[in-house]
Amino acid sequence: MQVGTEWLIDASGCDAETLRDLRRIRSLCSRVLRELELQVLGEGLWHQFPDPGGLTGLYLLTESHLACHTYPEHGILTVNLHCCRPRPRWPWESVLAHELGATQVHVREFSRGVVP
Repeated sequence: MQVGTEWLIDASGCDAETLRDLRRIRSLCSRVLRELELQVLGEGLWHQFPDPGGLTGLYLLTESHLACHTYPEHGILTVNLHCCRPRPRWPWESVLAHELGATQVHVREFSRGVVP
């Protein structure tokens, strides 16, 4: 029985300054949540590391969670989104290329709860 879908997204070649910009990364996560019609419980929690570090953000959702981590020193953004209800595939590749300058975006999608 499938009980959810989990997406793991790795974007590389991203602009380092953008990956340090809390406002922009928070806005990106808000866009994902809004466009996928996901329901946030409370507010997202964010931690900003000292330079050259990046950001870590976490949203608790009625559907599960969204976690985001940036590594400006490596030009990398990672995202983990787990949903317990069906959602359409979001255009990670084009959005992350446009918003972050990502040159490579790798999206993995997993069905959760399925026992082979």
